[in-house]
Amino acid sequence: MSVIHSPSDERGVSEAVRAAESAGLPLEIRGGASRAALGRPVQAEATLSTGALDGIELYEPGALCLVVKAGTPLKTVEEALGAENQRLPFEPMDHRALFGVPDAEPTIGGVVACGVSGPRRIQAGACRDSLIGVRFVNGRGEIVKNGGRVMKNVTGYDLVKLMCGSFGTLGVLTELSFKLVPQPEDEATVCIEGLDDRAAVDALSAALGSPFDVSGAAHVPGDADGGNPRTLVRVEGFASSVAYRADRLRTLLGAHGEITILDVEDSRTAWRSVRDCGFFCGTDQAVWRISVSPSNGPEIVAALKDDADVNAYYDWGGGLVWLAVPDEGEAAASAIRAATARLGGHATLVRATPATRLRVDVFEPESPAIAGLTRGIKSMFDPAGILNPGRMGH
Repeated sequence: MSVIHSPSDERGVSEAVRAAESAGLPLEIRGGASRAALGRPVQAEATLSTGALDGIELYEPGALCLVVKAGTPLKTVEEALGAENQRLPFEPMDHRALFGVPDAEPTIGGVVACGVSGPRRIQAGACRDSLIGVRFVNGRGEIVKNGGRVMKNVTGYDLVKLMCGSFGTLGVLTELSFKLVPQPEDEATVCIEGLDDRAAVDALSAALGSPFDVSGAAHVPGDADGGNPRTLVRVEGFASSVAYRADRLRTLLGAHGEITILDVEDSRTAWRSVRDCGFFCGTDQAVWRISVSPSNGPEIVAALKDDADVNAYYDWGGGLVWLAVPDEGEAAASAIRAATARLGGHATLVRATPATRLRVDVFEPESPAIAGLTRGIKSMFDPAGILNPGRMGH
């Protein structure tokens, strides 16, 4: 790709897309390039960068509302919110260490385009649940707006939800509106060592079924020095409430094993590793994420270990399974698809070489009915197919 467009405003994006459509020129849509390896390799002849669409348009701390340009670095957003003791609710994952691109700069538009959510999803919902408005340029170069500064019902397509996780295949995001939440005063993590996968998911289910407002529930492997696997349950809020709930969870989960309570710093370190897939960073393995019923997660992992060299950990109370397998052949795709077909759920190949990502279905294969609906939506928003062609397999 030799042509790079980097418009500084929404009108410039519109003009660049119109020109590309007229010329039949496929475009790779890119923000800070920290998530460029998500999805299948894009088959494009030019790049349209949103990096110059930078800046906070509106921030009203009292209304818990943020409007920001899509190319704004996520770091800028988080620093502005942190100064007012606020945050994005959904704890977005940082893919840089996993993909080995430490110098890339994650943007808020990339977070939304890839639908990125972290461990707090079990409590606060996904990225799409905090997104209340979008502006974007579709494949015809038309500027489209949906939603606004408050949540409201709409008729027709809910474009806010549709654009989140569309990987730049339906439009180029230019502006985003979010609802926010206050930053908690304190946090603590209840930790149980040495549980096997099934016992760990049982413990996590007990914690999530309690009235103690859990904001993180994960089961992670032991450290490189041979430490035991750890089952982690996080609580956040006012200091007195955190202390009370952590103590009650210690009592509730005491029958599962010996319990320690991680303080704020150790808790934050542990959850960064969970959020950012730190256990599989710095390796050359292929990495999958499987969304599944928590009760079936350990069974899927056990079935896969019979057929492949598999390492795994669990987030979302066991409902999200992260897998690392050798990046050889089809990277265990057939075995993983067979397991999810039998036990329910869907799998996404998050990290692999470009050759592997071209060989296998990165995203869960669609049924004929869903595939038809997908084609119809794509044809409405990008009839010439110039936006990130190939990234989602179409």
